[in-house]
Amino acid sequence: MCRLFGMSSTPLRARATFWLLDAPDSLSVQSRRDPDGTGLGFFDAAGVPQVHKAPVAAYADRAFAEEARTVESATFLAHIRFASTGRLETRNTHPFEQDGRLFAHNGVIEGLDALDAHLGPAARATVRGDTDSERFFALITREIAAHGGDVTAGIVRAARWIADGLPVYSLNLVLTTRDELWALRYPDTHELFVLERAAGGHHGSRHLDHSGTGGRLRVHSHDLSEAPAVVVASEAMDDNPGWRPLESGELLHVGPDLAATGRVVLPGPPRHRLALGDLRPEAARSQKAR
Repeated sequence: MCRLFGMSSTPLRARATFWLLDAPDSLSVQSRRDPDGTGLGFFDAAGVPQVHKAPVAAYADRAFAEEARTVESATFLAHIRFASTGRLETRNTHPFEQDGRLFAHNGVIEGLDALDAHLGPAARATVRGDTDSERFFALITREIAAHGGDVTAGIVRAARWIADGLPVYSLNLVLTTRDELWALRYPDTHELFVLERAAGGHHGSRHLDHSGTGGRLRVHSHDLSEAPAVVVASEAMDDNPGWRPLESGELLHVGPDLAATGRVVLPGPPRHRLALGDLRPEAARSQKAR
């Protein structure tokens, strides 16, 4: 399945190094297990979103996936893609950027013709690729504008419309601005964890050094030995006992002061909930644990 990672250290701009594929061995596994895209999003000193991404596959240039990128930002968003909808192209690789916000999604939404019709021509025109994820983001962006710039309201409105009207396997997402972060887990198909990390972590004096068990993502930051952060990830990435899974339907918000609050905004299951066996073969392969 796709891997999500988000981090906020606001108001501090922290330096972090990302290895989007941690070990050289992970690049030599069979092509069916290779990721279909890797991406990293952050914000520069002027608050302008920056996205580095590539469709990493058997035919693609793998230099991006092997390169350690050291960047500075108050918020970060990383994504490892296993394609369910859309071709292996840069335009279909997460994160996506709209209206100065960054977004990544793990899951499957079907009924895209109905979603396109609901978006309308103006919102649909902002979608550059083929994915359900970017369409979901376009709906969120439209709803944020309709609610006067309220990002929380936009996410809730868009997710509720999809959950009520379209076949859904998972809507897990992370959305970031220059100084805020949101994460949604819905429904309980895939896990999504949060860690409110004190300066120095659980041991009080360590830099941040998170590594996923699948060898797909590693994040390192010396700056966070002396500053707190909030981290969201598809799996608990170290031995800190503070990791907790978001509840099904829980929307987490991390504000500019690093205060993290969560509430369940989607208390029931999707009206048309999909099981793994309901998915197209390529979508089903993308959603299995790797």
